[in-house]
Amino acid sequence: MSVAAPAVLSAGARRKVLLPLALAQFICSFAGSNMNVMINDISKDLDTNVQGVQAVITLFLLIMAILMIPCSKLTDRWGRKRCFQMGLVLYGIGAILSAVAPGLGILILGNSIFEGVGTALLIPPVYILATLAFTDLTSRARAFGVISGMGGIGAAAGPLIGGMITTGISWRAAFIFQAIVIVAIFLLGRSLVDPLEADPTRPFDIWGAVLSGVGLFFLVFGILEADSNTTLMALFMAIGAVFIAAFFFYIRRRERAGKEALLSTGLFRNRTSNLALVTQNAQWLILMGTSFTVAVFLQTVRGYNAIQTGLIFTAATVGILASSLAAERLAKRRTQKTLIIAGFVITIAGIVLLLALVKASSNVVAFTPGLLLIGLGLGTMLTPSVNIVQSSFPEALQGEISGLSRSISNLGSSFGTAIAGTILVAAVASGNRAYAFAMLSLGIAGLIGLAAAMLLRSNPRPAPEATSPQAG
Repeated sequence: MSVAAPAVLSAGARRKVLLPLALAQFICSFAGSNMNVMINDISKDLDTNVQGVQAVITLFLLIMAILMIPCSKLTDRWGRKRCFQMGLVLYGIGAILSAVAPGLGILILGNSIFEGVGTALLIPPVYILATLAFTDLTSRARAFGVISGMGGIGAAAGPLIGGMITTGISWRAAFIFQAIVIVAIFLLGRSLVDPLEADPTRPFDIWGAVLSGVGLFFLVFGILEADSNTTLMALFMAIGAVFIAAFFFYIRRRERAGKEALLSTGLFRNRTSNLALVTQNAQWLILMGTSFTVAVFLQTVRGYNAIQTGLIFTAATVGILASSLAAERLAKRRTQKTLIIAGFVITIAGIVLLLALVKASSNVVAFTPGLLLIGLGLGTMLTPSVNIVQSSFPEALQGEISGLSRSISNLGSSFGTAIAGTILVAAVASGNRAYAFAMLSLGIAGLIGLAAAMLLRSNPRPAPEATSPQAG
């Protein structure tokens, strides 16, 4: 499907387009981290434990990752604006259900399922509509910078805002806050214009969605079982690997038959994009993993309440905000590859400080330098990674690569909460040692991301447009 170039928008019109899109990314990222500071409050109120709240958070992130690609394909059938609005409605319903949840089951239904599905529906249109509205590379890079930056700020500020609301009112009020923001986004987004007509006849690869979804679910669910049953963990991860392998064989066979697959295999033939996707996965793994690990450690080991825990994350929020605001200026002076490498170096240094200073001192100030560096590092590289991935493909493949990019990022978020959280929860009684092992796992993820960044090409070349049946 060829993409018609939309009319060039004025600066004022572009701001009206960008505001609801950036706010949508903010609230979805906020939802992934704000519950971290509510663990004690939710556990007492709903008669559950840390593992129960961890499952809610991880399932929310996992559902986003599983459905992001299928939902990005549905934007062609249903229209980008319609999917955006449907996602907002589902998210709002989930927020209200979560706010009134009498037990863990309803919280899972509201937060994990309704908000997760809603997010998967509304996030792909955010990046597709931004791509279509901002036609030149400079303005598009700036738009992606604002959206990605708001996502990073939402994830970093989630514990702070969530902690303030939880301590000042109740953890339930944090979900009311989300619902209010969703209503505001819906009203602001009414003026959005979808420059492409929906195509209800566009085929949808149901079996591809099932195979990929089941595979990813079992991989992450296997990690969550690591603290209770290693045999079950190995079995679930093996099942996940089999389904993922079956998915790739299936879509390759479908493409060879001339049919449209859920995901074009041509997206994985671009080496630069593949490496940039690895960096995206590592960035969100570190961001969400750090948020969960530090929050759980402070509440279960140090005995901090929600506001005390949230305030500690101010350093990370300031770091991401400062580096995000400087992103455009930095991009003019340094290549995207250089910024990503620098971001990982700074982030890894922050993890080292969180390990060294927290071990040496029980003072709350010990967390500040490390979280500040992690925020600065992540804010420096979030936008360049997205820009490299998006600019590696022509216009006709922007919808597909947007879905894959968001799926990889959200998969990183779920891995971060699952891996670091499982290590921490499995040995929470051991205090500092469990915290050290969890942070060490995040440091390893940072090193993997750094290695991928160093292999990047500074100026990625777009892949050929004819890489899939739908690229015509």
